Amino acid sequence: MFCKILSGGIVGVSACFVWVEVDMDRGLPCFSMVGSLGSEVRESRERVSVALKNAGFSMPAARVTVNLAPADVRKEGTAFDLPVAIGILQAMSFFPGGAADNILFLGELGLNGELKKVHGVLPIVQAAAAEGIGECIVPEANVGEGAVIPGIVVRGASGISQVLDFLRQSSDEERERILPRTVTDAEKLLQAREFCGEDFAQVNGQGMAKRAAEIAAAGFHNLLMTGPPGAGKSMIARRIPGILPPLTVKESLEVTGIYSVAGLLEDGQALVTARPFQSPHHTVTRAALIGGQAKAKPGLVSLSHRGILFMDELPEFGKAVIDSMRQPLEEHRVRIARIAGNVTYPADFMLVCAMNPCPCGYFPDRNRCTCTEAQILRYRSRVSGPIVDRIDLWVELQAVKLESLQRAGQEESTGMIRRRVERARMRQQERFVRTGYRFNADIRAEDMERFCPLGAGEQRVMERIYGSLQLGARGYHRVLKVARTIADLAGEERIGEEHLLEASAYRPGEA
Repeated sequence: MFCKILSGGIVGVSACFVWVEVDMDRGLPCFSMVGSLGSEVRESRERVSVALKNAGFSMPAARVTVNLAPADVRKEGTAFDLPVAIGILQAMSFFPGGAADNILFLGELGLNGELKKVHGVLPIVQAAAAEGIGECIVPEANVGEGAVIPGIVVRGASGISQVLDFLRQSSDEERERILPRTVTDAEKLLQAREFCGEDFAQVNGQGMAKRAAEIAAAGFHNLLMTGPPGAGKSMIARRIPGILPPLTVKESLEVTGIYSVAGLLEDGQALVTARPFQSPHHTVTRAALIGGQAKAKPGLVSLSHRGILFMDELPEFGKAVIDSMRQPLEEHRVRIARIAGNVTYPADFMLVCAMNPCPCGYFPDRNRCTCTEAQILRYRSRVSGPIVDRIDLWVELQAVKLESLQRAGQEESTGMIRRRVERARMRQQERFVRTGYRFNADIRAEDMERFCPLGAGEQRVMERIYGSLQLGARGYHRVLKVARTIADLAGEERIGEEHLLEASAYRPGEA
């Protein structure tokens, strides 16, 4: 007997549909699986056989062949256990023909027949809803992430026996009793989120650095902070997520899809509601940062999508690791080529970096700095010019003064800064409606004249800035985009001379 069951797989962060075809015929008893299978999928044969036996269904003395189609797409992961088991049970006539039609199955089987959590459920359910598939049956641990997708019925099951009982029923009422549908309102989840991060009110002094962080958050600009140890670089960086505009439903689904594929969602978690914040150690490898380990999983730049990648002690990272971010910073995506195929991951993140001015951290204070000129030059050269050129704001912090410490408790709170950032974000939403842009940092060169026009006086100021800072084309556009954000924070429709001058203060002269 032949039958086929619908399932799904992941290529990059995108979903593809997989038909699990099962043929059971007379012949020498065996159980074979074909269809470009990864190691976890090949092991499915043993898991399914033992799970069915322990659930009370013995494999027949027949020749069983399972094909996962299309055969030219590499199948990875453990989510095909459930559809393979369901296909075998249908071939053995344990439930009526057609009972599994228009249902997509996902799940890993334990040896006792229970269903375990799998990766990539959200993008697969999202693709199924877009294709008009009626229902999805997934493990209970994954039902939250699948249920946020509208237009499809998602049911969570605890084991293979429960799924079989569901398929044996003919009435909708009985089916609903056995596996009730789960519905999660994404809008309500996002509205219910609470800010629980650290507060900017705890950062004493460093007004220019906090202003730069506010501008960076409002326009989603890249930020680099330099200064001696203890100046507050890391404190400021770790408080930036609290002033970023909240995730929209679309952004939240994008981020949740990446975390689902990476297997980083907690059991029952429906959505990632806060903007990601990734802070790798400086010993991180290029593959871990960019992605492309043995199975081409998302790297930290993709896990930072729509959020922040914080690189503390930037020059301590490997030079090749730092330079590998050129493409993600420019194109907002990562392309990974492997023998098994090419995948593309989103990587639209805000880069926040911190570094010391020299190896000991105290230059130019020669009373404390013992570094030679050659050591300082070698240290700074680890961050290449092309990377510096892709950073919008560069701010230098000084050691915290005593009077700033004595003024503790009088600093602006995160909530106060966030309200200004959200107002600037609303102005950008109105400006970029139906353009595909979200933040000022997204503006491409061909649209600069449209969104960042300058008057005659502003053009003369920009000419002086261009010459004095020795800017290139990329640096010129970045100054304009930062000035556009400063004007938005000020509630101004047009970029003024004061906005350009402030934006230029955040550019290194040697860029």
